[in-house]
Amino acid sequence: MKVSVVIPVYYNQDNLKPLYQDIQEKLFSHTEYEWEVVMVNDGSKDGSYSVMREIAGSDNRIRIFSLSRNFGSHAAILCGLSKATGDCCIIKAADLQEPTEMILEMLDSWKQGNNVVLAVRSGREESFAQKFFSNSYYQMVRWFALPGMPKGGFDVYLIDRKVVNVLLALDEKNSALTGQILWSGFRTGIVYYKRLKREIGKSRWTLRKKIRLVTDTMFSFSSVPIAVVSGIGVVSILGAFLWAVFVLIAKLQGNIPVSGWTSLFIFDLFSFGIIMLTLGILGGYLWRTFDASRHRPAYIVEDEGPQQPEMRKEE
Repeated sequence: MKVSVVIPVYYNQDNLKPLYQDIQEKLFSHTEYEWEVVMVNDGSKDGSYSVMREIAGSDNRIRIFSLSRNFGSHAAILCGLSKATGDCCIIKAADLQEPTEMILEMLDSWKQGNNVVLAVRSGREESFAQKFFSNSYYQMVRWFALPGMPKGGFDVYLIDRKVVNVLLALDEKNSALTGQILWSGFRTGIVYYKRLKREIGKSRWTLRKKIRLVTDTMFSFSSVPIAVVSGIGVVSILGAFLWAVFVLIAKLQGNIPVSGWTSLFIFDLFSFGIIMLTLGILGGYLWRTFDASRHRPAYIVEDEGPQQPEMRKEE
């Protein structure tokens, strides 16, 4: 069995040699597998690619690629998957915050028949702010987009060749690979681990990138934003009708002395509700257009049973 480990690299020059030594000790020593490590430099402006070249020059199991600029981890991982030749691919971060030995557990789960194996965080040695954002994000995804998202979320995962081919065929931009994997619905196993504190270097996972991840996930896998706009429109129209009745009664009783205020007030309320409802309807059409433009397959065949030979027609 050939196993490909895909590692996106972004400003990780100080992590790469310790990472390579870690992989050597904990993975390459298991000779029952044929190993391949695919590193993709995602436009790093530090010395990451120079270190990658040095490592690759000393070990033919290391394959390296460099993107022309920073396209984001989604693009870097897709690049690595397209270049990988293994029977399965494992996505691993370069920051040494995930124990490398858990990859062996993921391979055991894969050999049991799982097409996807998720490394789910059972805990995190990180700050309160990082934990709060992560937990909030994954809870939001579970509620509004992908109910199958594990509570602890996942960044490290194993996918076999079938799933790799599906992801490459989807070829989606402004999306989340983790969401695409869950959406595909393949048989999935889970391995739990504790995310370690980062010891080397500084994280480049900025607030802007976190917000981008949230929006990409919600717009790619959920119609909730459109439903919220439509709901606001419906509630506004109902509220406008009830409030209009109340204001009209007050006007007839002489409790509103200002001339023209009643009709203007009612008109504004109804107009706001109609505008929001119209935006919701238009959003529904746009969502369907957007969904069609992604060219996601209508179905995915996970396995095929033995085929019966076709019967020959007697002449």
